[in-house]
Amino acid sequence: MFRKDCFTDNYGSEDELYTKIDKYIPKDKVIYEPFYLDGKSGKCLEKLGCKKVIHADIDFFSNVDKLEYEIIVSNPPFSKRRAILDKLFEIDKPFILTLFPIVLSCKWFLDNYGNKNLQLIIPRKRAKHYNPDLNKVNYTPPCGTFYFCYKMNLPNDLNFL
Repeated sequence: MFRKDCFTDNYGSEDELYTKIDKYIPKDKVIYEPFYLDGKSGKCLEKLGCKKVIHADIDFFSNVDKLEYEIIVSNPPFSKRRAILDKLFEIDKPFILTLFPIVLSCKWFLDNYGNKNLQLIIPRKRAKHYNPDLNKVNYTPPCGTFYFCYKMNLPNDLNFL
């Protein structure tokens, strides 16, 4: 949906981004993967055995509170992370989002979400990404990504992979 907004946001996730956290994704829940790009992430979640995955090229902000799902799992467009987090906390549903670790030290994040009982999944190895518009493959962001989790009831607040 936001593919034309910001080319630096057009990075898809290789399957490993989701297979790494397979044990944390509840397969019996309806999952909404709102950020479509090229559709590969939704297919990956289906391959992992998720009961139902909603993954279509529709506007997140117009549909997130209208669709019937139980959890969001996604690699969102990073330039829209503030608005996305605002909306997610407004609707108050569980989520797993990949975000840059530096988000944890941003004033806007600390002021708005510092006391929201978030949990983190921290991978030891950076996941690979790709940009279909730039023919860029096997890209790893310099700072890597963490999985920011809300209402997921993980075993620990910090979960290392």
